[in-house]
Amino acid sequence: EAGAFLGSSGYMGDINPVKPLKYTDLAFGAQIKRNFDGYWSAKLAFMQGKLQGNDAKSSNLYQTQRNLSFYSPISEFSLQVEFNLFKYLAGADIYGYGSRRVSPYLFLGVGSFSFNPLTEYNGSEIELIAVQTEAVAYKNNGISVPYGAGLKYNIKGNLNLIGEIGYRTAFTDYLDDISGIYPDFTVMSPRSPISEQLSDRSVIPKIGIPGNQRGDFRPRDTYMFAGISLTYTFVSSKCPTF
Repeated sequence: EAGAFLGSSGYMGDINPVKPLKYTDLAFGAQIKRNFDGYWSAKLAFMQGKLQGNDAKSSNLYQTQRNLSFYSPISEFSLQVEFNLFKYLAGADIYGYGSRRVSPYLFLGVGSFSFNPLTEYNGSEIELIAVQTEAVAYKNNGISVPYGAGLKYNIKGNLNLIGEIGYRTAFTDYLDDISGIYPDFTVMSPRSPISEQLSDRSVIPKIGIPGNQRGDFRPRDTYMFAGISLTYTFVSSKCPTF
């Protein structure tokens, strides 16, 4: 089975800690899938989207005072296992008697992703990973755990329409370039003025005192995708199973 995905991407982390349905940007992708029977499938997928967050738009007083923001492209390759709650048709009734044209499903997998947090500062776009706003060097890629649920519908014959919402637990806390505490740039050599300025962008009164909380201390950020896929099932010549 092969197809394309179109939907939206979003992020949860230090700037958006409590809104799991905050999807903000366009996302797209592609997938190939092996259906083992009417219940189990393995899927290899590619997803591309954008993540963003802005303290200035928060209703939380601390966040508006902190005044940090970021946006980042996100790309992911993942391998997922799907389980259909009902015996799914998947095209041409290849799984025999009792198959259904509609089935909800669950999925779980492992993914590899890349990102690059950016921000606007004095009219320029700055790569935050190079600035080290918390005096921490981190990678622009990592491992994630995709999980979620969806609904499959066999339109006709080999065509399937699939709606899905999925979350990815990222094994990094720096999707948004925010994690721990404000560093003390006065004891670092060489001292970088742009690093200090982007580390503490709080409005007066300043809150970026070295050692003060900058992030929420949760160990991992989350990104997510939601949307629809249109897929085509390539039916094998094997006899159906009853």
